[in-house]
Amino acid sequence: MASLHVCSLSRLNETVEQVGARHLVTLLGPTMDAATPEGIAPERHLKLIANDIPTPLEGHILPGTEHVESLIAFVKDWDRAAPMVIHCWAGISRSTAAAYIAASVLNPNLDEQHLARRLRASSPSATPNPRLIALADPMLGREGRMIMAIADIGRGADAFEGTPFELVYD
Repeated sequence: MASLHVCSLSRLNETVEQVGARHLVTLLGPTMDAATPEGIAPERHLKLIANDIPTPLEGHILPGTEHVESLIAFVKDWDRAAPMVIHCWAGISRSTAAAYIAASVLNPNLDEQHLARRLRASSPSATPNPRLIALADPMLGREGRMIMAIADIGRGADAFEGTPFELVYD
C-alpha cells in the first residue's frame, strides 16, 4: 500500500524525490506557487488555493467546500501505486488537515481519535486547519468525530516549519 507524506514548500522537491511520490496536493495562498516537481504528471498535481485561516478575513481566501470536495475526489482517484505528498507553506496546518482528511477517506473505518493521535505522534508541530476539518467531517459522515478528535490533540508544538513525515492510515 502506498503512503501519505506531508511536508513544507521548502522541502517539497526533496520529499517527492525521497519517497518516490507520483501524486501531489498543494495547499497555498493566492500569492504563492509551487511548480510541479519532476516525476509528477500535471494531472496528478492538485493545487488548492486558500489561505491558512479558520474564519473569513478580508483580502484572504477562506478554505471552502469546493476545496475539500476537490481533495476528497483526488484522493479517491489515487491508484495508490506510489506515495502521495501533501504540502503547504510550513507543513503544519493546511497540509496536516488535508492528510488527516485523506487518511479518513482512504480508511473510512479508522477511528478518528486513533488517527488524530497517530498524526500527533508523527508530527509534534501538526496543527490541522480547523476549517478544513469542519468542512470534511459532514462530507465523510463522521458526525463531528473528526472535529472532536482534532480539538482533542490541540495545538502542536511551536515551529517555523514542520519536519516531513509519513501518516500511516491503515
